[in-house]
Amino acid sequence: MNIVVAGLGIIGGSLAKAIKKYTDNYVYGMNRSHEPLEKALECGAVDAKGDQEVLGKADILILGLYPEAAVEFVRKNGMYINKDCVVVDTSGIKSEICPQMEQLSADFGFTFVGFHPMAGKEKNGFDVSDADLFRNASAIIVKGNASDAAVERIVSLCTKIGFGRVVYTTPEEHDRMIAFTSQLPHVLACAYVFSPNCPYHNGFSAGSYRDVSRVANINADLWSELFIENKKPLITEIDTLISNLMLIRNGIEDGDRRELTKILHRAKLIKEELGE
Repeated sequence: MNIVVAGLGIIGGSLAKAIKKYTDNYVYGMNRSHEPLEKALECGAVDAKGDQEVLGKADILILGLYPEAAVEFVRKNGMYINKDCVVVDTSGIKSEICPQMEQLSADFGFTFVGFHPMAGKEKNGFDVSDADLFRNASAIIVKGNASDAAVERIVSLCTKIGFGRVVYTTPEEHDRMIAFTSQLPHVLACAYVFSPNCPYHNGFSAGSYRDVSRVANINADLWSELFIENKKPLITEIDTLISNLMLIRNGIEDGDRRELTKILHRAKLIKEELGE
């Protein structure tokens, strides 16, 4: 197939590298800035530069772009996209993106499938992209109005490049769960490192500090967009977290060791039951 990857950051760059490593598809790269595209050509992550003409023969178009930028890219270039092409986004929100993309697919004639690869790193950009980033990761699929054949085109590609699981969902369910599993930990990590004690942690910290603070090394531009566009589910999760923090705080303040032990033991049981 002819596959176009628009946006060669960590996700787009890693997808391009994985496709070249594990399949025989031809990959075109498109990127707003020049340097990542040149690096992708030099290392073989893409076979050639893409343009509007290339979009006309694409079998799959992967949008490795921020959510709003992905919509804008399709709005600007939709008239050039092959009518038989399956277009996928890679963004971490779906309720804001999928309705707009499905309308654009109806306007321009291509097929849209919502896609969220559940993988990443703290650092960003093409330089940290990795062909094996998706090994055993989950590929979240929002089918929407797409045909089974179009969805299978994407699922088959995901399987070939190493994804270990495919999860089918709706935009609403996706955003509700991602608010808990991905966005809330980033909120927590950022709030955690705001402590006045954070600059002095060396010598006093081990795995717990590292685990909680790791994702505070955040792409602020991207995550602020994701947070705001998933406002309601994320605020619900933040409010739940605050309530649970207050439960533990009050147990400590009251000095009721028996009650505090019950609270902490309940958390332990939940984690043991769920495993990872």
